[in-house]
Amino acid sequence: MHVVAVLALDGVSALGLTIPCQVFAFARRPDGSAAYEIRVCADRAVTTRAGEAEPFRLTAPYALADARGADTLIVPGIAADQTPHPRVVRLLREAAASGSHIASFCTGAFVPARAGLLEGRRATTHWRFADDLAARYPDVTVGADLLVVPGGGYARRDSPGVWAEIQRGTLPKAQAVAARPGLTVSALCTGTMPLSAAGLTRNRPCTTHHRARQDFQDQGGVVKNARVVDDGDLVTAGGVTSGLDLGLWLVRRELGPDAATGLEAMLEYEARGTVWTSAAAAR
Repeated sequence: MHVVAVLALDGVSALGLTIPCQVFAFARRPDGSAAYEIRVCADRAVTTRAGEAEPFRLTAPYALADARGADTLIVPGIAADQTPHPRVVRLLREAAASGSHIASFCTGAFVPARAGLLEGRRATTHWRFADDLAARYPDVTVGADLLVVPGGGYARRDSPGVWAEIQRGTLPKAQAVAARPGLTVSALCTGTMPLSAAGLTRNRPCTTHHRARQDFQDQGGVVKNARVVDDGDLVTAGGVTSGLDLGLWLVRRELGPDAATGLEAMLEYEARGTVWTSAAAAR
């Protein structure tokens, strides 16, 4: 059985730690048997983090040494300025040398970077720390093939969310800088509005949540009455539930219809609504 070792380093993101456990624990083979063995590995009780909070401490069922021999090692996010213990660095280097797959998400990317495993390779991390990763590890090409911007909080002008991010300005500026050839920018619901603030949707066919359409149009977006709008390197979707259709469309575009319909079967959801495609998307 494919063994997945999730490294629970001190200060690990509480959400980040649970995501791979949930995903791989529920994956099943066609005969219904488990596809993966999950090992959460730590040498001692570790503190998890959720923003500035430390919601709980945990004792992992496996030690770090038990990650040796795993087929895949996953490093969830920790503080970007946290220096991983030399034991962790050695473990990742040895695992990579033996042929194991090394994966990270969010700020976990700083750990394999510290181990030298990303030199000469493309990597990504949380958008707020992308510049930091690139500056600290200049031999790593920091970027992604797909940037997805979710929505939420656009109508709530006095609370965190899209509106607050637009007013702060950091996110639209980062998105404007991130745009480059080869990158597909995608947004769901009112996640289109920071893209609009960044100038990325002006005179481009798009869609957004129905309550934001007038604002979006006033800012220069060309609103299409479709659930998903594909304009090549810019793909947008309407209200929040259309996120499923956006994901399925992106999978279909990248991997083909068999992959997309297989995913529909797994999710027990059939893609619905109109996908509007431009000539740029057809090329």
